[in-house]
Amino acid sequence: MASLTSMGAMAQGALPASGLGQSWPNAADVSASPHWHVYVFERHGVRYVQINDLGGKVRAAFAASGGHFLTLPVGSDAARVATPEEPLAVSGSTAGDIVYQDSSVKVLVAPQANGTTSTYVAAGDCHDPIECSSRFQ
Repeated sequence: MASLTSMGAMAQGALPASGLGQSWPNAADVSASPHWHVYVFERHGVRYVQINDLGGKVRAAFAASGGHFLTLPVGSDAARVATPEEPLAVSGSTAGDIVYQDSSVKVLVAPQANGTTSTYVAAGDCHDPIECSSRFQ
């Protein structure tokens, strides 16, 4: 019985494992910016981060594990997510907000003039996510 109690206590502090891709997932909004919603999910040691705009539109999502990042095919701006493994050329505006940061991940979202967003994902110790996840031309 004691092991069930301790497992329940551990589960209460755990991140949700479902809801990724939803406009309003059943997860805490952990955004560091008042201009965006950010939701974090975890499953089997992989952390999934989703960025939504204030209207709930899913913009982008990625997976992070062991210092590696993978852009997920989720959100209207999924093609504009730069990671160290999948760097993108810098184009358009780079002015934006750090929307999420923990010890292993830092995320900057830069709104573009055409209504899209560019998302730059880097390791948590990176000082400039744009520089750490892009190919400068």
